[in-house]
Amino acid sequence: MSDITIIVGGTGGAGSALARRLVAAGRKVHLVGRDPVRLQALASELGATSAVADVLDAEALKAAIEAAGPSVAGLAYMVGSINLKPVSRLTDADFELDFRLNALGAVRSVQAALPALKAADGTAAILLVSTVAVAQGFTAHASVAMAKGAVEGLTLALGAELAPKIRVNCVAPSLTRTPMARALTGNEQMATAIAQMHAMQRLGEPDDIAALAAFLLSPDAGWITGQIVGVDGGRSMLRTKG
Repeated sequence: MSDITIIVGGTGGAGSALARRLVAAGRKVHLVGRDPVRLQALASELGATSAVADVLDAEALKAAIEAAGPSVAGLAYMVGSINLKPVSRLTDADFELDFRLNALGAVRSVQAALPALKAADGTAAILLVSTVAVAQGFTAHASVAMAKGAVEGLTLALGAELAPKIRVNCVAPSLTRTPMARALTGNEQMATAIAQMHAMQRLGEPDDIAALAAFLLSPDAGWITGQIVGVDGGRSMLRTKG
């Protein structure tokens, strides 16, 4: 039985946390990332295979995913963007880039991995990433919320199309302390103010996302598919202050 999971965006905050969790559980990982230095360092640390690719380069992405081999148990697309501007300042280029990074990159990854996922001995799994901003609606989030909304629609469509052989789920985090979010979390006053908007009174950590992602990719989640699951400190559902 194949136990290889492809992680696209494997050197990012949540992607690398997921890779470490899977390896600790005895799973093999194939890392795809655009920074060759960071990619090689993490692959060496984990004893993982890896391939360099920018998700905006369709051919390079396809080749990097196919390098994982003919049979894989899972695919996690852990790529995202944080492009926060009022809608009046957003350009076509902003919307197009966010869509290509978040949604088009995800579906291209699925297309490239699909033959290997179908070849897995048992039920394979796909894990995508959205954001709490799709369900909640925040100012200055028009571009990223549109792109991640497409990811949620993709999750449902693929969940139906690929069942019962391949499960498809999505996690929707709130603000998490990752390198990508450093512009927001690096200012402690701002980070504290945002943390207080959450029922759990803190920001997310990469391992918070990785813990749920690893579960949804595992056989323990074998009867879960087509779900958008919040990992957001309660922000999508709870209001603790009147």
